[in-house]
Amino acid sequence: MSERLQLTDILETLDRQVEDDKITLQDIVDTFNSRGFGPVVLLPALIALLPTGGVPGVPSACGIFIALMAIQLVFGRRSPWLPKVLSRRGVSHERWHRVTQRAKPWTRRIDRFLEPRLRWLMGDVTQRLLALLMVVLGLGMIPLELLPFAAAIPALAIVVMALGLTAGDGVMMLLGLGVTLAGGVGIGFWML
Repeated sequence: MSERLQLTDILETLDRQVEDDKITLQDIVDTFNSRGFGPVVLLPALIALLPTGGVPGVPSACGIFIALMAIQLVFGRRSPWLPKVLSRRGVSHERWHRVTQRAKPWTRRIDRFLEPRLRWLMGDVTQRLLALLMVVLGLGMIPLELLPFAAAIPALAIVVMALGLTAGDGVMMLLGLGVTLAGGVGIGFWML
């Protein structure tokens, strides 16, 4: 990670640099390829978490994308690769712009909280274990799509962990693990 990115900057960069009518998963990879896996996993998780995740098929596509990206990090790949069949999936640029504008007050608050902390959690082994958890959470979004907005639970955990990965913030990574545990317990109780 060459420099720390803020969430607001990530959203605005994608909105500004993509000129097509649709922002695809390939656009995310192309825009943030040099920044590592944090932003590449963060954006599809945000797409699934925000109201765009209510569109049928979006959480599944985002979950598969997240799993494909995270498994590459598990195996030590330094830059992401995406199969063509997924590369064309995405959301309309107009919708992304609207969501970005509405989310800015919140993302700016989150940006103030992000800072490099607990750097020992940013080691290679820890990042690979975190990526393995993201694979599981991403694949878990597929069956959860059957319940309205249930895929938002793993998406939230991935967003928090990806923010930690992007900002070099071990506290955010730990918070993501907490969201994962709380979400798992909540879904478990709901299923009983």
